[in-house]
Order: sequence, then structure tokens, then C-alpha cells
Amino acid sequence: MTMPNSAECRSLLADGRVLTITATRRPRANRADVKCVVAGAPSICERMQEVVRLARHTEARFDSRDQVVLSMDIAPTAVERDWELAAVLADRIVRGAYQPPQAAEAPPIYAQGWSDAWHLARVCGQPALAMERLRPRLTASDIVILGDDGAEPRDDARDGSGLTVSHLGGLTGHTDPSASVSTARAWFPLHSGGVNDSLNWVDVSVYPIETGGGEEETTIAAPELDPAAQLALRQALAGARHFDGRGLGRWRTVVRFGQPRFQGTSYELALVMADRLARGREFVPRGRVIASGCSSAWHAGRVETVEGREAKLALILKQAGRGDRVLLPLAWQADLPADFAPALRARGASLACIGQIGII
Repeated sequence: MTMPNSAECRSLLADGRVLTITATRRPRANRADVKCVVAGAPSICERMQEVVRLARHTEARFDSRDQVVLSMDIAPTAVERDWELAAVLADRIVRGAYQPPQAAEAPPIYAQGWSDAWHLARVCGQPALAMERLRPRLTASDIVILGDDGAEPRDDARDGSGLTVSHLGGLTGHTDPSASVSTARAWFPLHSGGVNDSLNWVDVSVYPIETGGGEEETTIAAPELDPAAQLALRQALAGARHFDGRGLGRWRTVVRFGQPRFQGTSYELALVMADRLARGREFVPRGRVIASGCSSAWHAGRVETVEGREAKLALILKQAGRGDRVLLPLAWQADLPADFAPALRARGASLACIGQIGII
């Protein structure tokens, strides 16, 4: 299959202007897999990069050899999101993951849609309204693709030959790929010494891929984190999967946090446990997995201590509930308050202090 070097997709903004998203492909050469350029709009760049990376999650094939650079000719307002589907389509077309209907001359492609769950391939939109606004601008050869969350009658949305999709599998006539995504959540204490101390959650969503096609870390996305935090997270997961022996080269992974702005590495044990739960490598507890721990050698499965023990123990004891499973570093065991484990049991939770994953 011959892939284009560039692709364009258009989207109509709320003020009537037509936004064009251009995707170009070039050898990656150790650069980022996705780069976005929008003059004077860094938040839009960040969101477009996040959207594209998440939307790739349910693609069965993984190829990290190319970098895709996406740009906008004009910047939408910060609250507009109807351009998201256009960015996803431009990225897929330039990589050959989606081929629009063939014509003698490539017709313009218009797309309107957004999603809060791109990693599940879901697409939302208002197809009837979008088609009404687009119709005066269309020619007979134009291609229109509209997000459709099922909130509007389909007959109205199809008036004007627009293709409506509620999930990205609909682009190629496939079933909803979200059924193949496995997601698990674990919790960790978020302690800063103030009234905002709470348990933060981390979600890990995995999707099976046919071939890894590169380093394990390149298949792991955590779009909400800064580059340094993303790298640390990827290294922790890749190391833990190396210890697992069955995790490498088999999954495309998206990691999300309830509160993505935090510091430190005490989330790592919760991250690794959520990943193992999502991949079917651990038994699911009746309640939540609440964990605190890190490691300098996840590839050996080792669990090490973290700072803030007293405050985190108090927070866990306060918020643990019936059916919860609490996992702490083995190094904490000797110094746990005598009443900590009994108090957890009284709340219906259980406790294990571990020095290694896989022995829980």
C-alpha cells in the first residue's frame, strides 16, 4: 500500500470559518511520534497531540518508524472541540490507517466530531446540526464524516450523504473496537500536607496489537503528563512487564490519572498493579486496590519504599472501605503502627506488605 506524504482534513468552526488540518509524515529519527504546530495556541497543540495519540489506541497494528506532524491554518477557540475528528482522520490517512473513497482528484474531506474517550474509539457529535451548517459549502464530490453519539435521529443526519460514525471502527465497516479494550483502576495516596490530600486514581487501558514493532515504551501513552513524567512512567511499566515475562510486545497502552498534576514516584506500584489487573495477571479485589510504592528495578519485580509514610498511612486508613486491598512496601512492615492492620480490618479492608510484585 502506497501511503501519502501529506493529508488534509477540514472542519467548520463555530464562527463559520473553515479550519484545515494538515498532516505530514517523515522518518521519525528518534523524534516524538506526534508533533503539533498551531501558531500562538500551545493549549490547542497539546490537546491535538493528546487526541491523536489516544485515537491510535485501538489500532491493531503498531508502527513507530514515522513521525506525523499536524498543523492548523487557523486556531479554534479554546472551548471548540468539533475539529478533533478532523485531526484523527488526517493522522490516519497520512499513515495509511484509513483510506477515504478513491476519486480521480482527491476531494476535500470535512469532519465534525469530538470525544471524551478517544482511547475507546468513541466519537460524539451533532450530525444533523453539523450537516445543516456544512451543506452550503459542499460540492457533489466532497466527503463528509460526522460524529454521532446517537442523541439525534439518524435519518436527519444522513440527509446530504454525510457518513455518521459513533466509533472509529465505523470508518471501515467494523464493529466497535472498545469491546477489546481492557481497563483497570488502582488508587494511591496523594499527599501534600494540606486539606487537599486524597486518594488519586490511575487507569490503565490495554488493547492487543498484532506486533509491537519497536521498543515497548513507544506503545505506552500518558498524554496528560509532561515529557519527563511520561518517560518515567513508560520505563516503570516496561520494566514491570519484563519481569512479568508475558507482557512485552503485546499491548498498546493508555494511562490516565484522576489528578495528573503530582510529584514523586509513589504512584508506581498502583500503576503496575492497574496494568497487571488490566492484562489479567492479578485477581480483582472486591473493592479497590490502594497501593504506595516505587522501584529502581521493576524489571526484577522489586517493590521499594517511598517517603511520607505516616501521612500516607493516616490517609489510607481514613479513606479505605469494605473490600479494598491495601498494598505497601515490605520495608514499612516493621514500623507500621500496632493498630493499623486491625483498624483496616475493622473497615472491611485487607493489607499486604510486599517486596515483590507477583507475590500478593
